[in-house]
Amino acid sequence: MGRPGRLEAQEPAHYIAQNRQSSEVQYSAQPSESASVSVLEHVAGNLRRLRQQAGLSQQALAEGAQVSRRMLVAIESGDANVSLNTLDRLAEALGVQFADLLKADAGGDQSRVDALAWRGADPQSRGVLLSSVPAAHQVELWQWTLMPGERYRSGADPEGWCELIYVVEGRLTLEQHGVTQHVEAGDHLVFPSHAGDYAYCNEGEAPLRFVRNVVH
Repeated sequence: MGRPGRLEAQEPAHYIAQNRQSSEVQYSAQPSESASVSVLEHVAGNLRRLRQQAGLSQQALAEGAQVSRRMLVAIESGDANVSLNTLDRLAEALGVQFADLLKADAGGDQSRVDALAWRGADPQSRGVLLSSVPAAHQVELWQWTLMPGERYRSGADPEGWCELIYVVEGRLTLEQHGVTQHVEAGDHLVFPSHAGDYAYCNEGEAPLRFVRNVVH
C-alpha cells in the first residue's frame, strides 16, 4: 500500500490509514530500555518537525489525518497516549513512514527505532519496534514478549501486507480466520496479515518471546 503525497495546507486530503487497527494498542509514556528519552517525546518532536517541513498547520494535518486538533496539540506536546492506528493516519497524511514518527531524530543508524509501542495487562508483555528499513514500501522489525495467558489482537492489515514470525522462546499460537497455528521455539511462520483479523496468544505457562517482521 503506497503512501499518498504530502498534503497541501490549503486542501488537506481526507485519508484514513487502515494499518494495525486495535483498540488494545496504545503508546506508553515509559521509555524503552535502550532510550533515554521517552517514546512520546520522540513522537512529539518528530510530528511537529515533519508537520512544519510539510508546511501544514495543526488544523490542516488534523483534518487530513481525521483526528481532532485537540488530540494533535496534545501529541505534539507529549501529553497524550496515542494509538498506533492514529500514528498510522498521521504518517499517511504527512507522506512519511510510520517509524519516522517514533525514532530519535539524531545521528547514527537511523534504521534503529527501539521504541516500546505496546504493553499488555502484565507489564512484561510488550511490543518493541526495533528497526525499520525501506522495502517495496517498508519493513518493520519487532521484538515481542507475551506472558502466560496474554494475547495481542489486530485488525487485518492493508492489501499485500504479510508478517514473518520467528519464535525465540516458548510457543506462539496464531489465530486467523478460525484457524489456529502453533509455532515452537526455533521455528518460524509467514502469514498474510491482510487476509483477516488475527491474534497472537501465549497459551503456555512460560514467557513467549518472538521476533516479528511486518512487510509492506
